[in-house]
Amino acid sequence: MNTLTRLAGTLEEARTEVPLVRIGGVVREVAPHYYRVAGLSPFLRLGDRVGFDDGDRQVTGEVIRVDDETVAVKPFDGKINIGVGQTAYRLGAMGLKPHEGWIGRVVNALGEPLDDQGPLPRGERMMPPDREPPAAMTRARINKPLMTGIKVIDLFTPLCEGQRIGIFAGSGVGKSTMLAMLAGAEGFDVVVVGLVGERGREVREFLEGPLAANRAKSVVVVSTGDESPMMRRLAPQSAMSIAEYFRDLGKSVLLIIDSVTRYAHAARDVALAAGEPAVTRGYAPSTFSDLPRLLERAGPGLDGGGTITGIFSVLIDGDDHNDPVADSIRGTLDGHVVLDRSIADQGRFPAVNILGSISRLAELVWSKEQRELVRRLKAMIARFEDTRDLRLLGGYTPGADQDLDQAVALVPKIYEALRQSPDTPLSKDAFAELARIMKG
Repeated sequence: MNTLTRLAGTLEEARTEVPLVRIGGVVREVAPHYYRVAGLSPFLRLGDRVGFDDGDRQVTGEVIRVDDETVAVKPFDGKINIGVGQTAYRLGAMGLKPHEGWIGRVVNALGEPLDDQGPLPRGERMMPPDREPPAAMTRARINKPLMTGIKVIDLFTPLCEGQRIGIFAGSGVGKSTMLAMLAGAEGFDVVVVGLVGERGREVREFLEGPLAANRAKSVVVVSTGDESPMMRRLAPQSAMSIAEYFRDLGKSVLLIIDSVTRYAHAARDVALAAGEPAVTRGYAPSTFSDLPRLLERAGPGLDGGGTITGIFSVLIDGDDHNDPVADSIRGTLDGHVVLDRSIADQGRFPAVNILGSISRLAELVWSKEQRELVRRLKAMIARFEDTRDLRLLGGYTPGADQDLDQAVALVPKIYEALRQSPDTPLSKDAFAELARIMKG
């Protein structure tokens, strides 16, 4: 036994003293958005990392195209001083090693700490950024209602634990505010937030404001708008991998990604740099396969395991809800909440378009009486909105239509009851509160 121990010690000493052999290549072309490296093609696959020595630091990039003689590498750092003839070397496959010690921390897309709390502990399990979702026939069914505390959501588009829903909105309509309110929802073991392409000044505002109550049980992945497309594309994938790690531990995870549209923009940049053609409004074909591949990873895990409740914001370019990215995401998720600019202009927040929003799992939440009540309320709101122009022109006569009379009397009260802001306490029972306000 002593001999084996001494031998093991000798081998360990030799391993630490002798540097590892690196497989290297040479930079042959430098373009604004990628580098072309020769000599590594037989040893690399799409998605592998390649390292460069930039002075006294090591910088990395990802392989986005492999040819017979060269590979195209897109760097994670937007500013790298790399020249033709410089050495590049293989680093291996991408991946994170999340750990329970990451809870309460802020990291970048590569899993490196951004806060001042010291190094991150590393787990034993490697989580690839493009991990496959659980097989369809092994996933648990969704059956547990989830109360968000936001009245308009809990009434008209109720959610379930493990559901995936999108917040669709143009810029400046209250999307980030609603996400901030949802981040305060109770009943989750871990909250994972992916801030993709956000303004740098908003990061601390979000962490120290809306997320403050849940900060102690949150992991935040940040990639600001000034970072490279590679980092912005990787950030939601890293956030998803971290959420999957905790889901596999049996925990209930709330995952918030803001926004998936910026992920699609970054994926488009990478795909075009790799030589893909632009087919739909400048998007490459792979963008529309990357989106469902990312979104499908959220949701319930295996029977008896944890869940990922996914809330994904979707920025509607030019308020066009038929934008190809928005349309692709809408068809993949389990529901969508539409924020309307005209409602926001009226000062009603959250600016949810009740008639345009839907939860595909609402039937699992509503009782028979609640389902009938929501149906009647939506019909009343539709009647009120359809006759708005007629009433403004003086074409409405009270007493001529009882249903319209009821809508005119009650819908403004409903709108007032649904007003809510981040400073307002979360609702405990939205149906009871609505009934009290309407009776009053």
